[in-house]
Amino acid sequence: MDLEAGMLARAKAGHDKDCIYVIISVNDEYVYLADGKLRPVCRPKRKNRKHVQPIVYAHCDSVTDDAVIRKTVKEFLKENN
Repeated sequence: MDLEAGMLARAKAGHDKDCIYVIISVNDEYVYLADGKLRPVCRPKRKNRKHVQPIVYAHCDSVTDDAVIRKTVKEFLKENN
């Protein structure tokens, strides 16, 4: 599956396992993730592509605004809990 900026993703490995993030950018080996709170856009989390599970049906409109990212993640968690 192709990962692209704006998609929501779940961490599959690491100390942040099962956390929901928004993909900020993608390169060959890594994706950069932000949640707008602990990981703002100015210092995204770098994660290996194989340690991320994309959430296909959820998408964030803006990958540069922490408030929009927080709102999108919060709405996703509210719908799925």
